[in-house]
Amino acid sequence: MAQTAEIPTISRRAIIAGAAIATSVPFAALAASNPPSTASTTGASDGAGPSSVPTSSRRIFVESEFAPLRTVVLAQSQMKLPAASTVTPKQFEEELGIFPADKRAVIRSLLGKDHAIAVPARQAQWEAERSALHAVLVKHGVEVIRTRLLTQYEKAAGGDYGYSNAFVRDPWYTVGNHVIEGSLRYPQRRREVLASCDIMYAEVIPAACIYAALPQPEIMPLEVDDGGRGPFLEGGDVQVCGRHVFVGQSGRASTAQGADYLRKLLAPSGYTVELVPMRSDIPHLDCTMGMVREGLLVVHEDGLLNGIPKVLASWERISVSKVEAMNLGTNGLPISPTVYVTDPFFKRIGDEVAKHGIQVEYVDFQISRGFGGAFRCTTQPLWRETA
Repeated sequence: MAQTAEIPTISRRAIIAGAAIATSVPFAALAASNPPSTASTTGASDGAGPSSVPTSSRRIFVESEFAPLRTVVLAQSQMKLPAASTVTPKQFEEELGIFPADKRAVIRSLLGKDHAIAVPARQAQWEAERSALHAVLVKHGVEVIRTRLLTQYEKAAGGDYGYSNAFVRDPWYTVGNHVIEGSLRYPQRRREVLASCDIMYAEVIPAACIYAALPQPEIMPLEVDDGGRGPFLEGGDVQVCGRHVFVGQSGRASTAQGADYLRKLLAPSGYTVELVPMRSDIPHLDCTMGMVREGLLVVHEDGLLNGIPKVLASWERISVSKVEAMNLGTNGLPISPTVYVTDPFFKRIGDEVAKHGIQVEYVDFQISRGFGGAFRCTTQPLWRETA
């Protein structure tokens, strides 16, 4: 059955991945005002206040981008693109230029419209894509948790900016046993996080993990100092490889200040955080580089200003063309070091992956990719760990 109301916003995931809603409410603030009845505070106890003893045995830990995926959050398919009046014509054309030419007319036709209402047949196809990915994940033994649908009040609060509940990768992310609520550069995306609130209350807060949230930025038009100071840190830019974490920076999403925040948060746990400069037309790091397994990358090297990070320089690489990268050829999803999910549109890339003894699962993700996000964007791991 088709869902009511769906869509992202203005940027690869902001002109389309996300019209989430104009102001931001961190999970931490929400939890403080409405704590779940079964959840206790996590972290070290100082002997005062609520007990810090976890009330859940759920394992939350992400070892790397390719460690066996055991529990994952899968996004819904809700989106209403922002109205044309919410950005300057110059900014709109700049953002639109990130998308493949064949996707731009569709984007123009959907501005200011709820996807499910405007194109119900296309909406059904989009939901079918997510259902197909769900089935593949379950087939390989992965526990799948879905984000909830946005409420009528949350959708209405977006106003002309619209709303998004389609790409769970950016609003928050998991590094080791840290679950981190991010800070999104585009104001219209800053309430995408609300669709995951129930998961935080039920699964994260009661578990033996660390929960943190970046300071939320001021609301400022993007044409004014690129939207303000931030700090900005989006999950599409954050990639984990053991105790080494990469943070992409192209000027469209995460910033050096966001990477500094992550570095300060993770340093006591022994992590190194490396900033990876990218070309200005690359939305996120996962749109130009992806780890398939230990020692193997899919990568559009021209998108990386300083080339492949030294830590990964000895890895084998499958080169991705600019056209493939624009269509999200690096945004596949490793289910384990021996299973990889991609779109049949990237059969050439899939064939190269298969030459390394890896099973390739193909899922048609045409509608999702048209909104600026593929398999990695659509999922957020809670547990990835080698046995």
